[in-house]
Amino acid sequence: MNHDLAFRTALAGGLGLVAAAGNLLGGYFVVHREWSRKVLQYFLALGAGYMLAVAFVEVIPESIRLGGEQSLIYVLIGYFLVHLFEHTIAPHFHFGEETHHEEFHHQHAQTTLLLGLAIHTFFDGVAIAAGFLVSTWLGAVIFFAVFLHKLPEGFTVASVVLACGKSKRNALLAAGLLGAATLLGVLLTSALQSQLKYALPLSGGVTVYVAATDLLPEVNKEPNWRMALLVFAGVASFLLLRFLFRV
Repeated sequence: MNHDLAFRTALAGGLGLVAAAGNLLGGYFVVHREWSRKVLQYFLALGAGYMLAVAFVEVIPESIRLGGEQSLIYVLIGYFLVHLFEHTIAPHFHFGEETHHEEFHHQHAQTTLLLGLAIHTFFDGVAIAAGFLVSTWLGAVIFFAVFLHKLPEGFTVASVVLACGKSKRNALLAAGLLGAATLLGVLLTSALQSQLKYALPLSGGVTVYVAATDLLPEVNKEPNWRMALLVFAGVASFLLLRFLFRV
């Protein structure tokens, strides 16, 4: 492994830890009731626009460059893989603070939703590592895309655990498990570098799904111009970064 690749792999690991900490931070805010739901919605809106821009402008074109047009098949697989898991393993999944005890009073419901979110966060890690294996630029913009929805992920799982009547400690442990799944995705992708031409388009499909199918519907529950503007601001912020720093 050359020095540049070794550096980018180490950077992926370090930022994977930061992303995992974002899950814990989101859980912490729920446990201590210091987080406004409206601020959460702002994160979702900004993250949705930014993630879609990253996926369509960087990740998918780079996937095609690495693996040809057949990479689009893996983008599609990544998209529908999450769709399958969400509609079988975690059919009641949605982002946001959950207070409906009647929906989540069974241990099975809590476990399946945690598993569904863990699949999300695993692919967060895959995306970060795959990006850095291509270039520092791609890894960095994917990391920011991931981090923008890390707080809502931790927020969601911790609130579900509390809604089930479990302790604050269990809520934080659940958020920590999401962070661990992120690190697993980073480590596994870094170890299987020869499979990059599959990992990158898969993560691109997952990114499109999370942004378009999970985040935007939550944003649309607050139909006001500020939320719409934040989605566009997410796109614009990525395009500005690309203009200023893309080599």
